[in-house]
Amino acid sequence: MTVAVAVVTLAVLSVADAAARLSLARPLNLYLDVQLVSAVSNLLDGNLGPGRGPAVLTGVVVGAALAGWGLFHLLASLRPPAGAPPRWRAGLILMALFATAIPLRWAHPRGVVLAVPSALLVQEQSTQMSRMLRERERFSLEMAASPETYASADGLLAGLGRRDVIMAFIESYGISSLEDPRYGPVVRPRLAEMERRLESRGVRVATGLLEAPSQGGMSWLGHGSILSGLWLENQLRYDLLMASDRRTLVDDFEAAGYRTAAIMPAITLAWPEGERLGYDEIWAHRDIPYAGPPLHWVTMPDQFTWAFMEQTVRRVPDDRPLFAELGLISSHAPWTPILDVVEDWDRIGDGRLFAPWAQAGETPEELWRDPDRVREQYALAVGYAVDVLASYVHRYLDDQTLVIALGDHQPAPLITGEDAPRTVPVHVFASDPSLLEPFREWGFAWGAFPPEEAEVRRMDAFRQWFVQAFSEPLARVAQ
Repeated sequence: MTVAVAVVTLAVLSVADAAARLSLARPLNLYLDVQLVSAVSNLLDGNLGPGRGPAVLTGVVVGAALAGWGLFHLLASLRPPAGAPPRWRAGLILMALFATAIPLRWAHPRGVVLAVPSALLVQEQSTQMSRMLRERERFSLEMAASPETYASADGLLAGLGRRDVIMAFIESYGISSLEDPRYGPVVRPRLAEMERRLESRGVRVATGLLEAPSQGGMSWLGHGSILSGLWLENQLRYDLLMASDRRTLVDDFEAAGYRTAAIMPAITLAWPEGERLGYDEIWAHRDIPYAGPPLHWVTMPDQFTWAFMEQTVRRVPDDRPLFAELGLISSHAPWTPILDVVEDWDRIGDGRLFAPWAQAGETPEELWRDPDRVREQYALAVGYAVDVLASYVHRYLDDQTLVIALGDHQPAPLITGEDAPRTVPVHVFASDPSLLEPFREWGFAWGAFPPEEAEVRRMDAFRQWFVQAFSEPLARVAQ
């Protein structure tokens, strides 16, 4: 029975490892990834239909149990051949385990000449476990090396001139959408049109690049890295941040006299992390009065999220300027249906006009049978997100607003291919060019396209740079 359980367990872990590499561009990490089971279930629910996520996961568990039971009975049915020694079966099993447990490493670029997948999987998980056990200490040292005492709040973010700051994270908007020949012909013309359209209205845009800590998912790691100024490359680091009293960019804005808000249409469950981050207002899915249809996993289209932020959140009676963080999700898988931009924003209302798209396009089950069609739809979904961004900025940007729009991470390796960088574009919009000069000095280029040759900084570098760039010297800020 032990052998049957071991074989089935290794088989299940091997499949999980392959899924992690395909979707998140990294190997399985058992120490952390068990926590993601509920997120996987929610994703399956959104893409396949309500209740199907738990059903699929239950089916995997039941299937593994049946496979183990069948293998056990198969081994138990073996009979020794005539003349075989009494302990022949135990010896045969030990030899099989011994053979599958020996990875031979020598003289290969990656150190592998002969390697059995199960042995490598066990070895890799042991290495991951050892690393995670040391991660707490490493992260504590990093936080300790970033003191957060303020000599004075005077001059903190004074360079913004009390303008509203809107920071929008665009789902799966990675550099591959611009540079990959499969996607660039769809996305780049839209960026060029956005630049032309905004310049005709007197709006300037500058664009740069940042490196995200994840790929294919776990958007909260990118959000947290930007806000905290710490590199959150795995779930444990994120959890340690949430359990700490570390100040974040939200606190910086609050100390500078700003009202802070998070608009997160993808948050459908309790979100204690939002309360920990200290937003004055949290607008999750249940708090947003959207009367239109969900579009598979996407609870509401980006254009409604932008409209709700502009027509509701920004109109809350308050004398303080606003810092708002938006999570935009129309470019999240399954990338169907693809919507049109509603040019008359006054028609959006409570979102009922999006009803015709509820049954538009292919279903996820139909689309995902063809990987090439999936890639085509990905480009169109990012194109829609860019078009909506351009339309919003063209319609609503005024002298008292700075908009920062960036990708949360690259899409999965299924879309980018292997070894794609984790770089995402960052667009900054303002009607006052002087407001964009600090970004230019940081390496951004004028226009809607990032510089061809530029230093790519990680997302955790943003907070310290931003606060220092827009604060007067009297304010001593966190590193």
